[in-house]
Amino acid sequence: MKISYNWLKQFIKTDWKPEETSELLTDLGLEVEGIESYQSVKGGLEGVVVGEVISCSKHPNADKLKVTTVNIGGESPLQIVCGAPNVAAGQKVPVATIGTTLYSETGEAWVIKKGKIRGEESHGMICAEDELGLGKSHDGIMVLEDAIEVGTPAADIFDIENDHVFEIGLTPNRADAMSHYGTARDLKAGFAQKEINLELITPSVSAFHVDNRTLKIDVEVKNKDLAPRYCGLTISGIKVKTSPDWLQHRLKAIGLSPINNIVDVTNYVLHELGQPLHAFDATKIAGNKIEVKKLDAGTKFETLDGIVRELHEDDLMICDAEKPMCIAGVFGGSHSGVTEATTSIFLESAYFNPVSIRKSAKRHGLNTDASFRFERGIDPNITEYALKRAALLIQEIAGGEITSDIIDIYLKKIEDFQVRLSFDNAKKLIGEEIPKETIKRILTSLDIKVNNVTETGLGLTVPAYRNDVQREADIIEEILRVYGYNNIKTTDKLNASISSSSRFDDHKIQNIVGNQLAAQGYFEIMANSLTTPNYIALSEQLKEEHNITMLNPLSNDLSVLRQSLLFSGLEALSYNINRKRQDLKLFEFGKTYHQFNEQREEYKHLTIFTTGNNTPEHWHGLSSKSDFFFMKGNISTILERLGITRYDEKPVQDDMFSEGLSFSLGKTNVVEFGILKKSILKNFDISQEVLFADFKWDNILDLVKRNKITYKDIPKYPEVRRDFALLLDESVTFESIHKIAKQSEKQLLKRVNLFDVYQGKNLPKGKKSYAISFTLQDDNRTLTDKQIDKIMSKLQSNFEKQLGAELR
Repeated sequence: MKISYNWLKQFIKTDWKPEETSELLTDLGLEVEGIESYQSVKGGLEGVVVGEVISCSKHPNADKLKVTTVNIGGESPLQIVCGAPNVAAGQKVPVATIGTTLYSETGEAWVIKKGKIRGEESHGMICAEDELGLGKSHDGIMVLEDAIEVGTPAADIFDIENDHVFEIGLTPNRADAMSHYGTARDLKAGFAQKEINLELITPSVSAFHVDNRTLKIDVEVKNKDLAPRYCGLTISGIKVKTSPDWLQHRLKAIGLSPINNIVDVTNYVLHELGQPLHAFDATKIAGNKIEVKKLDAGTKFETLDGIVRELHEDDLMICDAEKPMCIAGVFGGSHSGVTEATTSIFLESAYFNPVSIRKSAKRHGLNTDASFRFERGIDPNITEYALKRAALLIQEIAGGEITSDIIDIYLKKIEDFQVRLSFDNAKKLIGEEIPKETIKRILTSLDIKVNNVTETGLGLTVPAYRNDVQREADIIEEILRVYGYNNIKTTDKLNASISSSSRFDDHKIQNIVGNQLAAQGYFEIMANSLTTPNYIALSEQLKEEHNITMLNPLSNDLSVLRQSLLFSGLEALSYNINRKRQDLKLFEFGKTYHQFNEQREEYKHLTIFTTGNNTPEHWHGLSSKSDFFFMKGNISTILERLGITRYDEKPVQDDMFSEGLSFSLGKTNVVEFGILKKSILKNFDISQEVLFADFKWDNILDLVKRNKITYKDIPKYPEVRRDFALLLDESVTFESIHKIAKQSEKQLLKRVNLFDVYQGKNLPKGKKSYAISFTLQDDNRTLTDKQIDKIMSKLQSNFEKQLGAELR
């Protein structure tokens, strides 16, 4: 939000420097993020002086140029080449001297330099009004009044507005401060706390009166819950034209472009008082009647930007007797607005339901100054006052007469809030006891009425425009921000209590796994839980009826809670791949959300993504691609780190994978992983292979708690390794070999490892060769050759009987 300091000082007279005022605003919670300088004429006409043309003659080498000598009050006159047709001797003119910076209409700067034009020296520039930023005329140079003294700075004779503009990072709850008046109201309280008592000046509307009653517009509010208050009046005999300079300067300072005097007044009052207004061309109101109502869904309506929109059944509309004219509180229509031909208007000032306005604005993708304020809640008691203020301004700059009484439909008054403040609770929350009289003074300076005072607290009435102050905690926050957070002392003593926590707490287990993955080169991502419903179509495992849909989504792409972490991860992969980062290892801890009949459930997951090379290119060796076995190894190390070493493997049943495995303990699924289908990757513009793992984190936490950690001494006696080269059928898996080996020798066999696989010539058809190592060890004694040979013979026999294996 932009606040003009000159405008602000119309409400509160202060001689503080802008920097000092910005510090006070920040302390009050209206954080000033920056201060910009504004000049109605860019550059402030610095370097431009009044000169007198002494002589003017035709340029010897150019038909359209003239050579002049100009007295600017220096030691000697300047020779200036000028192309203006109206330049003549004896004129007083504005002269841009050497080194002066002028600006084009687009803001581009150019510096006046000494030079030669067609062989004649030129030591400055005689300026037209558009070259100085004082107008748009370029018919010739500006000719000034003869009485002006030569050498006078141009800035002294032209009305140039110099201002400072605060850029305030306003929090959404502070709807009361969304205007210059609201900001001044806070500033007054801040000054009062510093014992600087300044009066808050409000524009007078005492001159308002009805001139005649010749143009009556009837108003009917059919949806009173959506428009609790609606005011309006008519003004006739106006002249739509350009706004006066003072009004244009105010709007330009805060970044608004002037349009015409009527529209500019409505914008001015909006930013002055925080009350949005709308002006309708009265001649375009069919039946001389305004109806505030909802229309049928699908009704077509063309807004001011020329876009035809389809209305929602819950959109509140301002209509005449025949057609819609405006989306209430959001955007006007293209056929009912003020034009240069307008001579009479209906001026609207209203209070609309904030929730209704927000929904309409979001539905149509509109964010206007009016909707920004309406949807946060404006002051319902300023509606008529703002209407009178705007009407008087319109009469001042556009003429005309008030031709109707004020229509004010306000059936049920919006009440102020009643809050009780306990002094003890204030002390506990603030951490310091603020004197009771100081508390009362602060609250009074914020227009919060003290109804009764007791030894224990205060009974308060909070004005309706402070819709963010309805609880005792809110009152304490108001006291603290005006008192000053910096004035609260820090205690020398810090008290803390030690809480008992389990080593199996979710965040602790997450840290263990997260640190391990980070050490393996993975990066953690955090994606939005909101996603698009279109992703449901990519998998049969996901059902549309299981979606949890947002009632008021920011957009269609963020309208449902995700049922899977897969798609948000693929979005991150696609984003990086499109920016030339093809080698990626990512992980995310997050939740999925599901609607099962009348019950909603959420589950926690850990997902892992790998794609591209798992090691970077290096002169010492070739990089290797992330493949299925690389992913499986990473998953095994995670489970092993958590103490989960025994699990069943089976092919995955999920249709997202082209091939994959599932690890389970009994009926408890632990993780599913594999290679994602190309048909899914295509939707994210990913052409390279992606491996994905989905850990059921809730199940893992449950399994980790069951693990009992046991400790034993490092064995004193050596290991013995023996190898077999087995000729096997192609259908035999290493898992079956591992299982038979463990069943054959449960005590001394420590590890079984597959270290080579061969398929090819010199082997019978349908056969393959596995090279397998067996590690044996006795914790109590050294193994003998006789023991080792006996175990190996038993292994060989069981492999031959159960698998049909042969030793090569």
